[in-house]
Amino acid sequence: MATPSEWLHGARPRTLPAAVSPVLAGTAVAAYTSGAVWWKAALALVVALALQVGVNYANDYSDGIRGTDDQRVGPMRLVGSGAATPEAVKAAAFAAFGVAAAAGLVLALTSAWWLVVVGLACIVAAWFYTGGKRPYGYLALGEVMVFVFFGLVAVVGTTYVQTGTFEWAALYAAFGVGSLACALLVVNNLRDVPSDTAAGKRTLAVVLGDERTRYLYLFLVLLAAAAVVAVAAATTWWALLGLGFLGRMLAPLRRVLGGATGPALVPVLQHTGTGELAWAVLVSLPLLVTAPSW
Repeated sequence: MATPSEWLHGARPRTLPAAVSPVLAGTAVAAYTSGAVWWKAALALVVALALQVGVNYANDYSDGIRGTDDQRVGPMRLVGSGAATPEAVKAAAFAAFGVAAAAGLVLALTSAWWLVVVGLACIVAAWFYTGGKRPYGYLALGEVMVFVFFGLVAVVGTTYVQTGTFEWAALYAAFGVGSLACALLVVNNLRDVPSDTAAGKRTLAVVLGDERTRYLYLFLVLLAAAAVVAVAAATTWWALLGLGFLGRMLAPLRRVLGGATGPALVPVLQHTGTGELAWAVLVSLPLLVTAPSW
C-alpha cells in the first residue's frame, strides 16, 4: 500500500498553484467591480483544488495502466511505480471529482443553473485528458484544454458566480493565468518527450519538437506579461505591479531556452507554478486594495 507521503506526492502539490491562481484572480476582479462574495470564492477554490487533484490522480491511473509511466524521468507515479493499485488511484480520482461536483453544485444552485453543465464539462475534460480510448492528451490538445478550463472557465467563472456579470478584466486575467498554466504543462511534456514518444503519447511537445516547444514556453510567458497590461488598462494601473512575476520566471526561462533536458527540467515545474501564483497575487493585490466596493 502507498504511504500517506506517496499519496501526497501523487496528488502533485507543485501543480496546485494552477488551481489557486485563477480563483484568486477572479475574486480580485469581482471585488474591484462589484464586490467579492467570500463564501462563493471559498467554494470556487474547493472546486478548483479538487479538480486539480482529481485530474492528477486520473492521469496517474490512465498513464499507469497504459505503461506510459514505466520509465519516468520526473517524480514517482503511484500506478507506474507499483506503490498503489490502479483501482485505488482511480477511486481517489473520482473521490476528488465528487468533492468538486458537490461544491460546484452549491455554486450553481446559488448563481445560475447552467453552471451545472459547465461543471460537468470540467469533470469530463479532467477524466478524458488521459482516460478513455482516445484521450485528448495523447492528441496534442492538452494545452488547449488547460487554457480553457484552468484559464477561461476558472477565472471568468469565479468572477461570474460572485458578480452575476461578465467582466472584461476577468477575461484578460484568464489569458494571463491560462497561459502560465499551459506553460506548466508545456515544460512537463518537454521533459517527458523521450518517454512519451516511446509510449506513443503524442503531446504537443512531441508534435512540435524540442526547439519549437522551448519557444512556445517563452511565448506563453510573454502572453502572461501582455495580459497584465490588459488587466491594468481595464481596472487600475497599479495592477502593472503584476509584471513583477517576470522576476520569478527568469530562472526557468534560462533553463528552458538554455536546452535543459530530463531531470534538469524538474525544478522548472516548481518555478513555473510559483510564477503563476506570483502573477495572480501581484495582479490581485492592487485590485483588492483599490476596490471601490470597500
